[in-house]
Amino acid sequence: MTLSPRTMTGATVVITGASSGIGRAAAEEIGRRGARVTVLGRNAERTRGVAASITNAEAFVADFASLTDVRRVAGELLDSLDRIDVLANNAGGLFPRRSLTVDGHETTFQVNHLAPFLLTNLLLPRLRETAAAGHPVTVVSTGSVANRWGRLRLDDLDSRARPWLGGWQAYGSAKTAVLLSTRELARRTDGSGITAYAFHPGFVTSSFGADSWMLRLGSALGNGGLGITPEAGAVPLIELASASEPPAPSGTYFDGLVPNGRTSKAARDDSLAARLWTRSEELLGIEVSTD
Repeated sequence: MTLSPRTMTGATVVITGASSGIGRAAAEEIGRRGARVTVLGRNAERTRGVAASITNAEAFVADFASLTDVRRVAGELLDSLDRIDVLANNAGGLFPRRSLTVDGHETTFQVNHLAPFLLTNLLLPRLRETAAAGHPVTVVSTGSVANRWGRLRLDDLDSRARPWLGGWQAYGSAKTAVLLSTRELARRTDGSGITAYAFHPGFVTSSFGADSWMLRLGSALGNGGLGITPEAGAVPLIELASASEPPAPSGTYFDGLVPNGRTSKAARDDSLAARLWTRSEELLGIEVSTD
């Protein structure tokens, strides 16, 4: 995957999960393109270090395993940023052992779907204001081919009634939720100047899933060479964030740079997308205006 030479001067870009991996690589490249970059991460030292290495960047710290943290940082972002041209929902994780967050949700579901969903909706008024001022707005979410084996159930979003399987089925279900939320966000913002995309970055060699024995085994068998670099994995995020024209209809899922990547049937179910959105609002105690 290669990068285009597009500039982003004047744009304000928020990237979550930006303290390492593809989030960091994307933040650095987008910063080089002239954008004002807001890096958001869980580790304060690393996040601030990334921001310090980029011209015109600032750091915000939040742990997506705490919805209180998400609400706090959303308020800080709204206070700090008078426009948001790109929101990159990149934070996520694979957790090999079942656990619950302080909010009582299964960690995989909250970190990969519920927390980004909350952040997006809390920032949505600013995204709409930016688009209404004539600046195209893009919401880019990091998905995964893992959606193909996800088994999303609205009556068991926390995977309490299913075997854990090293966290992979829960991860696939959470990434199915990411793709569905992208589709529903596209529907709800149609005609507003906001476009929404999800993408699979490829198998990236990074700290992601470091506790998963399956990923460690795969890396060992491949002599560390099975995956691509974070810089390569960040290319779809960077290209979608910097596109001067919509590269595909809003709601599209990209496999790398290729639109309409293979997904499970559930990940293409618009009725399920609408019901998941409503259920997520109920779990968070919010209601999002479509105006």
